[in-house]
Amino acid sequence: MISGHGGNIYKLAQDLNCAPSDIIDMSSNVNPLGPPPGLVTFLRENILLINALPEVDASSAISAFADRYDTDPQLVVPGNGTTQLIHTIPLALKSRRALILGPTYADYADACIMHGVHHEFFFADPRRAFAPDMAKLTEMAGNSDTVFICNPDNPTGHLIPRAELMALCRACPETFFVIDESYLPFVADDREYTMLRCGLPNVMILNSMSKIFRVPGLRIGFLVSSGPIVRKMNRYGLPWSLNSLAQAAVVYLMENREEIGAFVRQTRTALSGERQYLAAALGSAPGIRLFPSTTSFVLAELSGAHTAESVCAALAEERILIRNCANFQGLSDRFIRISLKTPEINRLLAGKLSEILAG
Repeated sequence: MISGHGGNIYKLAQDLNCAPSDIIDMSSNVNPLGPPPGLVTFLRENILLINALPEVDASSAISAFADRYDTDPQLVVPGNGTTQLIHTIPLALKSRRALILGPTYADYADACIMHGVHHEFFFADPRRAFAPDMAKLTEMAGNSDTVFICNPDNPTGHLIPRAELMALCRACPETFFVIDESYLPFVADDREYTMLRCGLPNVMILNSMSKIFRVPGLRIGFLVSSGPIVRKMNRYGLPWSLNSLAQAAVVYLMENREEIGAFVRQTRTALSGERQYLAAALGSAPGIRLFPSTTSFVLAELSGAHTAESVCAALAEERILIRNCANFQGLSDRFIRISLKTPEINRLLAGKLSEILAG
């Protein structure tokens, strides 16, 4: 199992001899406005659901999800977070040669390693703001049986237009494409980008509720694909992949469209403003370049005397935790990722980081 995820507030708290709640965690990419207040109240009122086993196949949650996204429930696979689904994909597809568009989330490679699947990366170039060369990607995808693409990407924040993904997937009909849309709900015009109803038989879409609704502890993920792929996935599915509270949360989030729709719109508006603020606040700071982002986080490249390790260490002394991106394949020790939080916290971070870079 990899250990390169963000959010390790417990170790930092131990190092600083303080409570985890004293740490400002800007390393984990969850929605700073979440969870939706109505969901919290609902879960409190239904806590005794834990007294009984959940539906073994999560059929009610699947139906609610499928209805919300106007898709066939027979083409939906639930998972204990997208992590379970990612780790099942190479096994279910009997993958032999995988391609990963990087730099990106480490679990794709981890899943390949776990199942003995040969994998290689195609790295997007920071000089192109991490927009991949689609012609080269298409060429390499044609020589692979499985391709993993995170869209928008973590940690770069780059978003590939739907038309380009459609062209890629159509050009390689014998290749399976895994499109991870975990961060797409943060994008204002997400319906113009999603591949959920693309209708291509070789495409799998991953959908996560952890990030946008700030419920990573519930472990809720879904895969949407064609019938043959869904049947392959279900052969390796586990009973009770979604626990009782997770299943109830899905139904609440999918059925309360007015409340949840307003929450998502508020999130998008707030984060758009905070991305603009951070770009302006750090735009004139020495030794840092911020990349455009469509999500809840921003990737930055350092220059001069500062490295990711030194900047992260200096911020840690202020009890601020950001993500050192040195262990992302394709990035160096010059890259950091900042997850956006409240305006007050973002302004604190900008001030402290400016001081560090000027020092």
